[in-house]
Amino acid sequence: MNMLVNIIAFKIGWVSSVVGVANNLPLLGPAVILLAIGIHLAAVRRPANELLLIFLTGAIGAGIDSIMISAGWLSYPSGMLIAGFSPYWIIAMWMLFATTFNVSFGWLKERMFLAAVLGALSGPLSYYFGAKFGAVTLNDFTNAMIALAVGWGALMPGLLLLAKRLDGASLRFAPAAYKVRGE
Repeated sequence: MNMLVNIIAFKIGWVSSVVGVANNLPLLGPAVILLAIGIHLAAVRRPANELLLIFLTGAIGAGIDSIMISAGWLSYPSGMLIAGFSPYWIIAMWMLFATTFNVSFGWLKERMFLAAVLGALSGPLSYYFGAKFGAVTLNDFTNAMIALAVGWGALMPGLLLLAKRLDGASLRFAPAAYKVRGE
């Protein structure tokens, strides 16, 4: 059940961010995401570990998106506080994504090749659908998709390794099947 809640919270946060930006409401997504992260932190056994993972993922994501912006491959219509830097709402989405690593995507931590393949496919698709909503512009579609596929193919296993090291999501209220090994 907690895995389902985690997936639903992520999807609601993603949609509220993308739809909010597309409709000139860029604060909608971060507000929903803040609530989802709060719920996640209240449910985990070691919230400090998860919070560190969330902040590190936000910083990594900000760097990656900023590189993509600087390369001219993508641009965002709103939420950029510093020119050439990732908008705050996309950083919030990266932070929300971190809440899935030890819950919804926890099973991938022992399957790095599969994590790379899923990252290479789902990362670009996320940006593609974000562009369809009007939340991001893929200025150079081909180069953006290639960079996103390669980047996400490497990023997903890397983030899962980081999550494994910082795992704080042995959920307080989860059944034994969701407990971290050794506890």
